[in-house]
Order: sequence, then structure tokens, then C-alpha cells
Amino acid sequence: MKRLSLLLILALSALSFCRAQSSAPDTTTKAQKDSLKHAHAIADSLKWEKLLSVAQYPYVKGSKWSGVIPVADPTEVPDLKQDYKLLFEISERNPDSTAKEINLSLDDVARILNLHIASGIPPKQIIPVVVLHGPGLDAVLSNEAYKKRHSLENPNIKLVHDLINVGTKFIVCGQAMAFKGLVKDDILPEMKISVTAQTVLSNYQLRGYVLYPLKENE
Repeated sequence: MKRLSLLLILALSALSFCRAQSSAPDTTTKAQKDSLKHAHAIADSLKWEKLLSVAQYPYVKGSKWSGVIPVADPTEVPDLKQDYKLLFEISERNPDSTAKEINLSLDDVARILNLHIASGIPPKQIIPVVVLHGPGLDAVLSNEAYKKRHSLENPNIKLVHDLINVGTKFIVCGQAMAFKGLVKDDILPEMKISVTAQTVLSNYQLRGYVLYPLKENE
């Protein structure tokens, strides 16, 4: 009986030790993982810098991220005879830490247009429309309104005008303007105003536009 009790005590002690060992943080492994993650981040950064050094901007220049990496002798090409009706939905703004930089979704618009041009599609056959709602409205605020909100000049204005110059139509949501307390003078004068972004989305898709829902946080 005593022997059985002793064995039971030893077994319970061993089990407790194993549990303690398994729950204890393995600092060596974590350090190794962190080091590996950091090394991958550096490698990715160097890779991107190398790629961006050869990037081309055949149509519109936003930031360095709106460029196109050249591809030699592609074996799949788009139909160069049809119109490309593109509908871009922007509903997000940059985090406060990057409020001084071009809106990431707006920059995507420039890149997608550059990609179409780089694929050989004639500019006259690209018909872009941008609809903005929610926090995305910040991208098309007037300089004065942007300063009031962020104490910075609006970094998007040049790109917006460049996109307009190549035929891009901008539409803002009247519902979002009301919720954000904005009036017409708070947004750039080139903006069209719709009662709601939802009818813009349905109307243009029914007219054959391809929807690009640009959501950077997903």
C-alpha cells in the first residue's frame, strides 16, 4: 500500500513537472522566431526596393507604389478592342500616422490604371469612375477642410487632379457627407455628388462597369 502511494505521488509530481515545462515560455524559440521574422522582413524590403527601382509609371504617378514592374513577352494579353469600364470604390482613409501620405486606395486606382496601360490598352478605351464614401471622403477634402481635420495639407490633391486629367470621374456619397458634417465647399470642386454611393455602385455595375472594392484593411 505504501509502495502504491509512493508511486502515485511520483506520477503526480512528474505530471505537474511536465505541465509546468509545457506552459513555461520558450524564450529561445521565440527569439529565434523573432530573428527569422526580422530577417524575412529585411529580405522582403530589399526585394521590394529592387523591384521598385525598375517600376514604370506609364499613365499616372501617385506614390512609388503605383508603378508597374515590366514583364517580358507575356503570353496572355487583354482584348485591345473593347472598352474597359472600371468602377473604383474607396471607403477607407489612411491611419492617422500616415495622414500626410497619399490615400492607399487612391494610389491603387493609379496603379490599376497604369497596369491597364502597360498591358497595351489604349487610354481612350479606359473609362474610370471613382466613388467615395465613409472615411474615404477624406481623400477629396479641400485643402482647408483637410487642415482642420488633420493639421496637414491634403496630400491627395495632385493625384486627384492627375486622375481627372486622364478622364477619371469622381463621385462622392451625399449620405456620408451628411454624417461627417461636410458641405459642398468642404470637398474639391471637381467632385460630383450623389444622394448615396449605393446607387452609384448599382447603376454603374448595371451599365457594365467592373467593380474594384478597394479595402486596404482587409
